[in-house]
Amino acid sequence: MHIAVLATNTDDSEFAARHPRDVEKFRTLMQAVRPGWTITAFDLPKGEFPTTLQEFDGALIGGSPSSVHDEDAWIERLFELIREGFASGVPLVGACFGHQAIAKALGGNVGPNPDGFVLGTAETEVVAPAPWMEPVAAFRLAAAHGEQVTGLPPGAVVVGQSPGCPAAAYRIGDTVFATQYHPEMTPEFLAALVDEFAPHFPAAVGESARVSLALGAEGPRFAEWIARFFEQNRRQT
Repeated sequence: MHIAVLATNTDDSEFAARHPRDVEKFRTLMQAVRPGWTITAFDLPKGEFPTTLQEFDGALIGGSPSSVHDEDAWIERLFELIREGFASGVPLVGACFGHQAIAKALGGNVGPNPDGFVLGTAETEVVAPAPWMEPVAAFRLAAAHGEQVTGLPPGAVVVGQSPGCPAAAYRIGDTVFATQYHPEMTPEFLAALVDEFAPHFPAAVGESARVSLALGAEGPRFAEWIARFFEQNRRQT
């Protein structure tokens, strides 16, 4: 399997420089469950784009401090790539910004979180498990977002919901699988992220985030679901 990772993170801070880039986080995540897969990375904000997604078995779009409402040229180009890939039947996975970008590109809506910024870990209650997921009542992933999908694109079905986030995970048939959260963030990185950014938010946000860290996150479990999604829905050429 050959998967494209579309990196969208625009954070060039000293904090970011001390940690693996998102591309490496996703590479590590996926190769832990499918070590033989080839991962090709593209840094979209720096102008690195694939000519087409049809040369890949799937594409994974990651998170970003940017908003899908920003008017940067790379974001509009990403929307075009999403629409092209979706129309061609290329399996698409979105995480956080990627989850929102896919929804917006395909006709959905994105807006601010009603309860403000979410940081730490968050539990998603599974309401309609996808065929590539084993039966579970809920799963927990890292969280760091101020916006969310507020209106699903045509054909989308909610897979899971979180408090204050009714579309925490969704799918569109066998072509899109997306989560508002971050399967690629390790517990160590998330703890560092909370320490770094909690002081920039109201005290309650930091307190809640630190309490949630003790509950853990299930990135490897979600990685297995991503892998099965790509395998089961590989586009026939």
